[in-house]
Amino acid sequence: MKTIYKKLLFLFLLLPFSVLAQNTLTGTVVDKATGQPIPGVNVNVQGAPNGASTGFDGNYQLSNVKSGSKIVVSFIGYKTQTIDYAGQKTLNVSLEEDTNQLQEVVVQVGYGTVKKKDATGSVSQISSKEFNKGINVTPESLIGGRIAGVNVVGGGAPGAKADIRIRGGSSLTASNEPLIVLDGLPLSNAVPSGATSILSTIDPNDIESFTVLKDASAAAIYGSRAANGVIVITTKKGAKGGVKVNFSSQIGINTVANTVDVLSADQFRNLVNTKGSPEQQALLGNANTNWQDEIFHTALTTNNNISVSGSLFNKLPVRLSVGNVDNPGILRNTSFERTTTSISLNPVLFDNHLKIDISGNLSFGKNQFQDEGAVIGGAIAYDPTQPVYQAGSRYGGYYEWLEPSGNLPLLPARNPVARLNQEDKRSTSTRKWGNVRLDYKFHFFEDLRFIAEAGIDRFDSNGYNRQSTESVLGYQPNAFTSGNWVNLGNYNSYTENLQNKNLNTYFNYIKDLGKFKIDATAGYNYQMFQKQKYVSGETTQPNPNERTTIDPDVNLQSYFGRLILNYDSRYLLTLNYRRDGTSRFSKENRWGNFMGGAFAWNVAEESFLKGNNTLSSLKLRVGYGTTGQQDISAQYDYLRRVTLGTINSQYIFGNTIYKTARPEGYNENIKWEELAEMNLGVDFGFLNDRITGTINYFDKKSTDLLAEVVVPDGANIRNSGTYNIGSLRTKGIEFNIQSDIIKNNNLTWNVAFNTTYIDRKITNLGITVPSFQGYTTGDNIAGGGGNQIQINSVGYTPNSFFVYEQLYDANKKPIAGAYVDRNGDGKIDNEDRYRYKKPAADYTFGLFSTLNYKKFDFTMNWRASLGNYIFDNVSSNLGYSDAGLRRQTDLSNVSSDYLNTGFTYEDNGTQRYLSNYYVKDASFIKLDNVTLGYTFDKTLLKAASLRFTAGVQNVFVLTKYNGLDPEKFNGIDNNVYPRARTFLFGVNASF
Repeated sequence: MKTIYKKLLFLFLLLPFSVLAQNTLTGTVVDKATGQPIPGVNVNVQGAPNGASTGFDGNYQLSNVKSGSKIVVSFIGYKTQTIDYAGQKTLNVSLEEDTNQLQEVVVQVGYGTVKKKDATGSVSQISSKEFNKGINVTPESLIGGRIAGVNVVGGGAPGAKADIRIRGGSSLTASNEPLIVLDGLPLSNAVPSGATSILSTIDPNDIESFTVLKDASAAAIYGSRAANGVIVITTKKGAKGGVKVNFSSQIGINTVANTVDVLSADQFRNLVNTKGSPEQQALLGNANTNWQDEIFHTALTTNNNISVSGSLFNKLPVRLSVGNVDNPGILRNTSFERTTTSISLNPVLFDNHLKIDISGNLSFGKNQFQDEGAVIGGAIAYDPTQPVYQAGSRYGGYYEWLEPSGNLPLLPARNPVARLNQEDKRSTSTRKWGNVRLDYKFHFFEDLRFIAEAGIDRFDSNGYNRQSTESVLGYQPNAFTSGNWVNLGNYNSYTENLQNKNLNTYFNYIKDLGKFKIDATAGYNYQMFQKQKYVSGETTQPNPNERTTIDPDVNLQSYFGRLILNYDSRYLLTLNYRRDGTSRFSKENRWGNFMGGAFAWNVAEESFLKGNNTLSSLKLRVGYGTTGQQDISAQYDYLRRVTLGTINSQYIFGNTIYKTARPEGYNENIKWEELAEMNLGVDFGFLNDRITGTINYFDKKSTDLLAEVVVPDGANIRNSGTYNIGSLRTKGIEFNIQSDIIKNNNLTWNVAFNTTYIDRKITNLGITVPSFQGYTTGDNIAGGGGNQIQINSVGYTPNSFFVYEQLYDANKKPIAGAYVDRNGDGKIDNEDRYRYKKPAADYTFGLFSTLNYKKFDFTMNWRASLGNYIFDNVSSNLGYSDAGLRRQTDLSNVSSDYLNTGFTYEDNGTQRYLSNYYVKDASFIKLDNVTLGYTFDKTLLKAASLRFTAGVQNVFVLTKYNGLDPEKFNGIDNNVYPRARTFLFGVNASF
């Protein structure tokens, strides 16, 4: 017994020494070649649960380290180091790049991952360190110009939706939007009223990477929703190690970069005095008002985010993030504000057999809108000789055109400043989405895993539109001269609710048989989309058209499978299959089968090339696949339906009001649009992959196109509808290359360049008559009534401009009213219109450069577009003198293009609106962003590393186009919200 007591006493005396022997270790991890700090490096005690990771300054702190322990330092792309710990307080580590491990980068390929070197399809990935810099209010701007074959065109309004096209899209009038998968949850592209876009609710600071599946062989696993490509977004997760706090704050000063050229007040006076009647000359005012200066201003954007990540109890990786962006627009009284909260839990249980990923997100949005087309169009066209305000005006003191009697005329434009201040259009939105993923590796059969994912996305919005009782647009039931004039204003409100439910379950079997590896996946997907909406109608007016709409549910169900065969990482074969069912089509056409296959030969793994430092990587790929399209606005167009009429279609018999019941048009034969695509690719690397790149050639054909077309009289009980007509072929080449041009201890310079060529042609539009020219399409242009300037025709690019051919004099000045009689019938009519140019570019380019010198960093990114044309609708609508002198009772300004043409009046109906003179070359080179940063490694604050940045966004544009902006997605320049030029300042602190 005494012996036991002596041993316990001895252990008790040793306890303080053992505690003292556990030290805290700090240090910095840098790149051996450049000396630059490496963020995100894992620093662990071998065999112990505790660990740490480096901040963006490369620093780490590791607690409870015992003398004699082994410290393991690891990071993807670098050789792992194991270091004996001898009790020192500081341990600085230099990691050396591992060329072989760089090939082990994992990319998302849909319901799984694959090593980048083993990918067989056309897949591109961009991580957070490669994102575009600056104030990125919405996630789309992170990748603009960065990926070959991916075109991102953003708008100027706060939080505006960006149009994304992968390889030009695949349809005519059905959706061309890519499928977006967020942490395993496929999103709907539908957005409720009062919200801007599906991605605008996501904080870009929370995103870890974008993976783009571009060809059908890679995207076929997603089947019916993958015809336009797939973008897989992965958000940041928690990691093992100590708690890390990161705070970022940015301020952006948004300025007006450009405005539309119109006549100045003095130029306009000269025009009216020269060409106007005495009555019109008498209307001229004494002011010199630049109406565009009145509606635009300089605005201040703030963007803040704080995140905390680490491992609770050294077992539960967790990340919590809170962010806020406040983005007032440069158009007065427009704004976008978003507050987000996200949490991610990623526990691993049962000896690494069960991995759980739980993500939850909450986003609140506030928007203030304006009727942009009317306000901006009004500022362009309003008489510059009139003042903004007028003493005694019954419309809030604002100047408005009135008849001599004081009554309000119908046709003149309204004061744009008054519209800004007397109309209030606001909305709020709440979006809640999350996903739970269980990945279980069977204990008794570890080659087999079962994965289940359940996700929900709920998007609710509500808003209102109010016009003041002093607004000229308010409801005024009686004329001013009636003696009982009153202005009741206007008010309407709305709510809308969207819900998206998703369930994935699948098995994954992976088996290594020596040099041969099998990876097989099979599963089931269920997705349900629901929508309901309420609108109040104009409540200040009699009989408001109040209604509640509950859309039929849209249900997608699928069975899918994939088989990957890998022999020695040299010969790689991927086969995909998916059987999709949609509720949008009848039972006879409901199910579609989509499949893909791709083969790759990793030549660099062959004995004759392996270990070659000059040609360090070479992989040849070939793929073919089919995908589908069913994303149309009609939920049940195949059904014969009868709907009740609205308040505008009722009958009164006696004292009773009866609603009408009317049959709707239908198409019982509507079916899948299908896409077949072939892809040839080469991945290469030189000089130990210091230079890497990819070349892709693709050829895809869409058949049974879902398009909105006009129905012949008597063929259906509607004028137009969605039908399967014809086919579309798209061919193109993508090229990208990146290189570390300079890489030494003090200086690194990395440059990435990409370019894409795309050729799209409509090859068939179904059964047509000999004189059929095509289906007119696109938005109605300003000028005339119901005029469309674009057409879909066989043999031409979709949305080609459909115009008259202008004639010019000897001085190359357009001759008013003179056009080419292209069919030679001696008259100018609609048969003389022809297809001329198109909005889509032939070539797009992107250039990204990052320069690091010691603690300084400098980045810039350029974009260019070649072969894209734009229709100058501002000049076509306002570029003639009669546009300002239409009536004897009011005046309007005209476009400066009038000084070039001298056009006076309309000719031959509306032919001048449709002249090819207004189709202009919109090719451009843009410097999107320049950013300069400096990092303080805990020299200012011992507790934190600081990085300060300054930069400019939308720096300048080089273009022949003299309009507002050459980059317009639909190809029509008309009253566009201009893109701001932003001067930004930021700080990032890492604790």
